[in-house]
Amino acid sequence: MLVHQILKSKGDQGVITVKPGTSVSDVAKILAEKRIGTVVISNDGTTADGILSERDIVRELANRGAGCMSDKVEDYMTTELVTCSMGEDAVQVLNMMTEGRFRHMPVLEEGKLVGLITLGDAVKARLSELAMEKDALEGMIMGH
Repeated sequence: MLVHQILKSKGDQGVITVKPGTSVSDVAKILAEKRIGTVVISNDGTTADGILSERDIVRELANRGAGCMSDKVEDYMTTELVTCSMGEDAVQVLNMMTEGRFRHMPVLEEGKLVGLITLGDAVKARLSELAMEKDALEGMIMGH
């Protein structure tokens, strides 16, 4: 399954972006309200300048305490993003996420942010593919 198929199956949820200068506290509120695990940091809402996840926030809370909540997203965001394109395969995306030990990947086309794939999205797509392959093989064995 390709990334564009995964995004299509998710529906038009869009990607939640915040501007540099947003407080970590405000991002934590957005993550909780939207029940999501990450936000993309973007100056203009169409580029991916960084990413900040709930794990990043928890790590800083453990290191610095509640004082980190008044810091800005750019203090903790990941700036060297691993991204994918609409035409990449779910298995490729799953491998990149597993090897990189992260759970969210921005999808870019011509440098523009078009979606966000999660580890769960990639696993779901792969399981769906495996189920279809299983059904096809059973059909061939049974002579259908």
